[in-house]
Parts: sequence; structure tokens; C-alpha cells
Amino acid sequence: MKNLVLGLIIAVGSLFTANAQSKAVKTVALEQTKGEFTQKAITLSEGTYVFEIANHEVGKDVGFVLAPKGKTDQANHIKNAYVTSLVKNNTTGHSKEVKLEKGEYVYFCPLNPTPQYTLVVK
Repeated sequence: MKNLVLGLIIAVGSLFTANAQSKAVKTVALEQTKGEFTQKAITLSEGTYVFEIANHEVGKDVGFVLAPKGKTDQANHIKNAYVTSLVKNNTTGHSKEVKLEKGEYVYFCPLNPTPQYTLVVK
């Protein structure tokens, strides 16, 4: 009986550990300078991410937009990818957690403004 209970405890513990590992949140650090991001393209694996946006000498507040490629109008923006507040000059901000699935996305800043860069999730 003790072995059965011990086996159940180990099995349940393993389930929780596997579930916690699959939900690990990774950080993607991006830097903006005047009129551009320093990272021109990103490739990631499927998962949950927080985007960390550094404003390096832009001279004004910046933001961050992530959208599916070809659908960059505001209605298709991934709202959780927006920075939680505008990123002031020479500071860093971050987004909420964003779950990304396989596909192509674009990221840009309409406030800086920057070109649209490619983010691929494999």
C-alpha cells in the first residue's frame, strides 16, 4: 500500500513538473535606436515569450507592435505584445506574456517609426 501511495505521489509530481516546464516564459530582448531596431530578424520556437524593449537614445518614447505577417492593421495586432507602458528614452520596458505559434510575424514601432521586421516561429 505504501508503494502504491508513493508511486501516485511521484506520478502526480512528475505531471506538475512537466506542465511547469512546458509553460516556461522566455524573454526576447530588443533594442530600438533612432528609426530602427538593432535586431533585423528573429527566429524562435513555439512558446510563451515576454518582449523586453530598450530605448537607446531614440530621444522620445517608443512602443512595440507584433502582428501576423500581412495583417498589420491595428485590429490584428497581438495586444499582449504591446509594452505595458511607453518606453522612455534610455530605459527598458516589457510586454505581457505572449504565446506564439508557428508562423510568420512582423514587429515594428509606429512611434519611432521603424520598418517592419520579420519574426519567424518554427
